[in-house]
Amino acid sequence: MKLEEFQAKKLFREYGIPVPDGIMVTTAEEARSAAEKIECPVVVKAQVQAGGRGKAGGVKLVKTPAEAYMAANSILGMDIKSFRVERLLVDPAVSIAGEYYVGITIDRRKKLPVMMASASGGVDIEKVAAETPEKIFFQEINPERGLRSFEAKQLAFQLFTDKRKALATASVMMKLWDCFHGIDASLVEINPLAELEDGSIIALDAKIVLDDNAMFKHPVMEEMRLPTPSEQKELDARSHGLSYVQLDGDIGCMVNGAGLAMATMDVIKHLGGTPANFLDIGGSSSPEKVIHAMELLVSDSNVKAVFINVFGGITRCDDVASGLVAALREIQTDIPLVVRMTGTNEEEGIRILSDFGITALKDMTEGAREAIRLAGEGGCS
Repeated sequence: MKLEEFQAKKLFREYGIPVPDGIMVTTAEEARSAAEKIECPVVVKAQVQAGGRGKAGGVKLVKTPAEAYMAANSILGMDIKSFRVERLLVDPAVSIAGEYYVGITIDRRKKLPVMMASASGGVDIEKVAAETPEKIFFQEINPERGLRSFEAKQLAFQLFTDKRKALATASVMMKLWDCFHGIDASLVEINPLAELEDGSIIALDAKIVLDDNAMFKHPVMEEMRLPTPSEQKELDARSHGLSYVQLDGDIGCMVNGAGLAMATMDVIKHLGGTPANFLDIGGSSSPEKVIHAMELLVSDSNVKAVFINVFGGITRCDDVASGLVAALREIQTDIPLVVRMTGTNEEEGIRILSDFGITALKDMTEGAREAIRLAGEGGCS
């Protein structure tokens, strides 16, 4: 679960990390009022779960409340990397002497949290890592004892030679770890962590990604969720007992079991196709779940063919077939289907599909190849 900047700054503030006293708004008139309250100059910033807002015109420095109104009017409704801007953050403008980067994420190879710091803040850290990796400093964190004071200070002195600034940055690092650990985040990031002209240190931006697997521990965090359209689909799927992740391909996949779902996507990729989603209907699937699964698949405008791959163990092939037939009676779609079905009650499942005019295959590779062919023809069977 990704938070927008205004939400992340609220959490940072709760953990004692210095951030500007900004105001979240949803209309141009509210932006004008916020600029009057904060006192200009202010920065009007689009609130979307994507980087590159400044380059897209989603961040504007303004000198008067009237300019704040005009800036908000131009930013609201913008499309930034497929995210529609519906909220803005009005922050006080500050005089910046230097920009730095500090973040914590999980190192999957070492299975440890790691803090990263760089004097090259204000730009994409991925670009810094790719082009000048020597400019990024790392500190592994033992999750049992947490980030220790001397570790934070060692890292901070990589950024500053001035003792006062280094100690202030180390304090931010310690609080950032408290936040990361306290909310079960998978990523917390300050970019830029700014040195102001008076020498103080402040987080001008904030990014937080929460671990969905730990959300049951933080019901308040769940209330902060602002799902994108694709995330809303995933949430709706979860409410019906389905596991769904939208991807960028054109072959919709419905499979029973996560392992088989991964294998199905691998086969499609291996044969030259591109899966449009991961959709696991589970090990024990009722016809109702299959109906909801089909509704999800056909709602994706990128899907040109659907590959339904069922290996019946606990799952009964006749249940899946009944659900599929019921779904197709309800849903008006011309997207072609390819069904591979084998396992428990496969004869009955194949009969149900055959009576409806669908021929089920028994070979997964053959089914994947046929789905790719149909998708390549633009979805015309």
